[in-house]
Amino acid sequence: MHIYYILLYFYIYSFLGWCTEVSYAAVVNHKFVNRGFLNGPACPIYGVGITVVVALLEPYKENLILLYVSSVVVVTLLEGVTGWAMDKIFHNKWWDYSDKPLNIGGYVCLSFSLMWGVACVIVMDFVHPLLHTLLTFIPQVLGIVLLSVLGVILLIDLCVTSSAIFKFNKRLSSMEKIAGELHEISDQIGEDIYEKVVFAMEKSEVPRQKLDRAALELRERTQGTAAELRERTQETVAEWSGKRQEVSEEISSRITELKSRYQELGNKTPRISRRLVKAFPKMESRKHKHQLEEFRKKFNEKRK
Repeated sequence: MHIYYILLYFYIYSFLGWCTEVSYAAVVNHKFVNRGFLNGPACPIYGVGITVVVALLEPYKENLILLYVSSVVVVTLLEGVTGWAMDKIFHNKWWDYSDKPLNIGGYVCLSFSLMWGVACVIVMDFVHPLLHTLLTFIPQVLGIVLLSVLGVILLIDLCVTSSAIFKFNKRLSSMEKIAGELHEISDQIGEDIYEKVVFAMEKSEVPRQKLDRAALELRERTQGTAAELRERTQETVAEWSGKRQEVSEEISSRITELKSRYQELGNKTPRISRRLVKAFPKMESRKHKHQLEEFRKKFNEKRK
């Protein structure tokens, strides 16, 4: 198969795949959602997948069963490898079939693989022959120009999107560090308060024991004094407890600063990152899972 047509198939099926994803999202969500990994109207995984099926399985076109089984195998391998590679490169799991039966690592599952097999058979028998016929009417010079322009656009889009993802991961990392520091401050304050209260209670045990002995020895004469001393001891403990809850101005200022920075990182997320979170609702961060969930929660609340 000529490389010229292979490239044309890739771009056209990337666009048709994007249209399919957008249509599916429109039916489910009743609104437009750019479901592609890239910003432009293209889903390269569809372009690669269908082009590979067309290039490899053309000899089996007349055998429907063999064509279907081969399509299921090829598309499953492609989806699994793509999902795994994107996970390793960007440290994000972009789709997840873990809730589906007979899945492998959440990257592929039997039900979707069987569905992709049906789609490939339809493409091979009906869509591709018509598409190839239409492409033959395009002058080859014009086709080469289109391929060159589309190639540059795709490369730029890929670089911009990849850069945005890495920056988003870095932002999540910063948010995680801030959350960790806030947690440490909270734990330190709590531990400090606990230690001081225990110290005060231990100090108060001595006079209490003396008062109890004095109360037994002097009975009614010292009973009133013991009660007064006990009251003063309780006041001391309460005073210690109150002091333990006081936070220095420096720590208070640091807490305010950290919270402000955390809020800023969550609110000023680039548009591309917000689009990806919207496009891939099951996206999961490998390194910053909690922060991504917090961001998604706030993002969804703002959209309501």
